[in-house]
Amino acid sequence: MSVLKALLAGLTGGTIEVVDLTAPLAASTPILQLPPPFANTIPFGLTEISRYDDRGPAWYWNDIHTGEHTGTHFDAPVHWVTGRDGEDVSQVPPRKLVAPAVVVDVTDRVGEDPDFLLEVEHIREWEAVHGPLPEGGWLLLRTGWDARSSDQAEFLNADETGPHTPGVSVAAAKWLAEESPVIGIGVETVGTDAGAAHSFDPAFPCHSYLLGAGKYGLTQLRNLDRLPATGAVVIAPPLPIAGGSGSPVRVLALVEK
Repeated sequence: MSVLKALLAGLTGGTIEVVDLTAPLAASTPILQLPPPFANTIPFGLTEISRYDDRGPAWYWNDIHTGEHTGTHFDAPVHWVTGRDGEDVSQVPPRKLVAPAVVVDVTDRVGEDPDFLLEVEHIREWEAVHGPLPEGGWLLLRTGWDARSSDQAEFLNADETGPHTPGVSVAAAKWLAEESPVIGIGVETVGTDAGAAHSFDPAFPCHSYLLGAGKYGLTQLRNLDRLPATGAVVIAPPLPIAGGSGSPVRVLALVEK
């Protein structure tokens, strides 16, 4: 049996499960909120064109209004100043949009500290149990934060000192960008960086280091609890927006039962 036939047999026979890692895209989808004087993206919106009426008797369709970085989305290198000469979202090689993935689960730590930061030592501890990070694959950081995704205030978790959400330390972001074999990082939070990352040096190190190294980001993922620590394959094709810095994306994972 050919490889593709074996894949199809696994999908139809139920030995391979397709897990949707994507949050529904709606007006209520939480979005990043930057403080003044910085500009913000708009919420997702639909404007009806026609719905089986005199504007179009046999069809229903809408205009969509959204930002590139709304909901579950893909960050391309050009999104950040350090990657300004890199790929836009339409230039990401298709081969990289289907890749192995591992899940690093830190939900227990985040339960005790919403400002928890993944360090290199945590990744080394994970590798000691599960083996090395995958060449050309994704590191998906499971924090349990997707449980908050139906409420903007809970999801951003901000107070007078700013947002408090988990993420990656400066040292770990630099290591993932410069020394690890992964093509990018996926998170359950509104962005790839921690809520307090505006105060880091450099600020927003996941964006700064990974996008500057030509790597990628996936954000606002869910259902990571349904993936094994190793062995999943992620399919993450963004819209090929010419000149775009990112795109909403339907992220799927293939998991062998």
